[in-house]
Amino acid sequence: MNESMRDGRRARRLPALAFVVGALCILPAIAMAAGGPDGSEGADVVRWDLAVAIAASVGLSSLAAGYAVAKVGAAALGAAAEKPELLTRSLVFVALGEGLAVFGFLIGLLLVLKL
Repeated sequence: MNESMRDGRRARRLPALAFVVGALCILPAIAMAAGGPDGSEGADVVRWDLAVAIAASVGLSSLAAGYAVAKVGAAALGAAAEKPELLTRSLVFVALGEGLAVFGFLIGLLLVLKL
């Protein structure tokens, strides 16, 4: 199997993976909306719009961060193999990719506090 066929299969699996990650992220948001953060009765109506927004922000930002770190990390280690003094500079770019996941988590946390 050649490389282009593998890349095509990975590209088709990405939307399904995004859906699964989003579905897993939405479950705690729904539980919190139904049960309340302090163990009380909770809200009468589950805010589906906020729950979907939380799932999208956390799930998609995590997928984007994983993709960015995979691509930039591979390039950074390739550059460091040829010129070892580039390793510290290239790790800064890997950290920028991880910042995507942190910002998505913070937005999800702010939305959970709005529930």
